[in-house]
Amino acid sequence: MPTPARPVGQSQTPDGMWFRCNGCGEILYRKTLESSFFICTRCGYHFRINPDKYIQILLDDGKFEELDADLASADPLEFPDYPKKLKEAQGKTGRTEGLVYGRGAIGGCPVVLAVMDFGFIGGSMGSVVGEKIARAIRLARSERKPLLIIATSGGARMHEGAFSLMQMAKTSAELGLLRKDRIPYIAIPVDPCTGGVTASFAMLGDVIISEPGALIGFAGRRTIEGTIGEKLPEGFQTAEFSLKHGTLDAVVPRRDLRETLIRILSILWRQPPENRSVQ
Repeated sequence: MPTPARPVGQSQTPDGMWFRCNGCGEILYRKTLESSFFICTRCGYHFRINPDKYIQILLDDGKFEELDADLASADPLEFPDYPKKLKEAQGKTGRTEGLVYGRGAIGGCPVVLAVMDFGFIGGSMGSVVGEKIARAIRLARSERKPLLIIATSGGARMHEGAFSLMQMAKTSAELGLLRKDRIPYIAIPVDPCTGGVTASFAMLGDVIISEPGALIGFAGRRTIEGTIGEKLPEGFQTAEFSLKHGTLDAVVPRRDLRETLIRILSILWRQPPENRSVQ
């Protein structure tokens, strides 16, 4: 069965029927937005959407077999109010953590898909998010299926300190093994994708795609300007800027993302190599 829909994030009005576009200020009806892939019909602004929406848009018939849905973070540092923040995020999103992963298919090609949820503590990467990414990579290796990760995050989760930062190395190392086994990885950083997530798995894809206008970077604009003492160029850290400077392979409107992925997978994974055991 398709994964049920949940609200689409910070632009949602209380009744959930009308949305104000963050790009042009236009008031948009929910059904109009749904039919246009949550893209403003006036200016093309891409609203942030949750994992359920990406699953419905990308996977064949919206069918998704989620794995490890019950994994939840602990509080290793006894960080003030962290358990309360986790409970609030769980209530808000209906998830135990800020990432879902599992099996699906795109254009008939079986894939492993992982999708982050920016609505869960800003999509921050804690130990559970990192572990689920690692498990998604291992699943892609063991079943020899292409891996797709949709990354949206404010960066490492400060509530877990070094436990969070360790996930950068862990996920990057796992991706190194995936590449060694010659299994494709398509990274899809979407708005916003920053900090330790950008500095690790979000930018290590064999192909890296984003959506128009997405913010992609490591440190924030003000931090960089304050450090270097210079004004950054217009459009800095947008997907278009990243494409122009070679850190992205393509910027694709959400309505075209599924067909683009089908074409890429048909090229990268036409004849999968023979099965190998995961060491």
